[in-house]
Amino acid sequence: MRIRRLSVLAVAAVAAFAMTACGGDSETPAGGSATTTAAPTFEAGTTMAKLSEAKKIKVGTKFDQPLFGLKPPSGDPEGFDTEIARIIASELGIPEDGIEWIETVSANREPFIEGGQVDIVVATYTINDTRKQKVDFAGPYYEAGQSIMVLESNNDINGPDDLAGKKVCSVEGSTPAKNMAEKYPQAQMQLTDAYSNCLEPLRQGQVDAVTTDNVILSGFVDQNAGEFKIVGEPFTKEPYGIGMKKGDDAFRTFINDTLEKAFEDGRWVQAWEDTAGAVLDTPEPPAVDRY
Repeated sequence: MRIRRLSVLAVAAVAAFAMTACGGDSETPAGGSATTTAAPTFEAGTTMAKLSEAKKIKVGTKFDQPLFGLKPPSGDPEGFDTEIARIIASELGIPEDGIEWIETVSANREPFIEGGQVDIVVATYTINDTRKQKVDFAGPYYEAGQSIMVLESNNDINGPDDLAGKKVCSVEGSTPAKNMAEKYPQAQMQLTDAYSNCLEPLRQGQVDAVTTDNVILSGFVDQNAGEFKIVGEPFTKEPYGIGMKKGDDAFRTFINDTLEKAFEDGRWVQAWEDTAGAVLDTPEPPAVDRY
């Protein structure tokens, strides 16, 4: 289900009204994420208190995915994932220059969380039961779906059933690669460590298709106009969550509360419009899973 896109001005007005009504102490500047004007307070010893006091947070995200997490030649990564991380940091009283962005690919998301290299991961990270054995998730903050990308000139592949005997590129440790192995084992999978590494093999005919979530592929299609296209309809549901250390229930509750607050006050919509909304229609916010 889709909702009509909202203008940035409309979103800002909604946010301003909501925060005035609630007596909040944060504001949303035009074209950016919310900034906290008064230091929040948290229970001593919690992750929130430690991060807020340090005024720093380490965020794992993708650096190679247009619309969600793409690092320009200079500066911080940009995209919907990074805007969600900025909203969380703001609620902790952490300024943007207190966010340390750490490149996190599909295969190292759980190890980075478990090892403490990052405090949270916001990186097109599908929530599933296998991953929940190692880490916890807040969210979801978006629901994607697995799709297929081919060359613009390819008319032979129109859905996953057409991938039997075809060479298909995806990423090791990703949900899409796991889905293919389980449901479409006749596809000849070619796995790499980042989806951007699938683009040149597709151009050169070394693979026939690339499969991952529709929003990731949409970014590549937009960035490489006239070269690629997405075929068929999404054939899975991929709820994106924020990964964190397992067992930190208070931190998970805080992030879930932050997401729901952003859904209601307009910051989530504004984050989408400023990033992925340049290419994709604005979806409805998903229901947070408070497992």
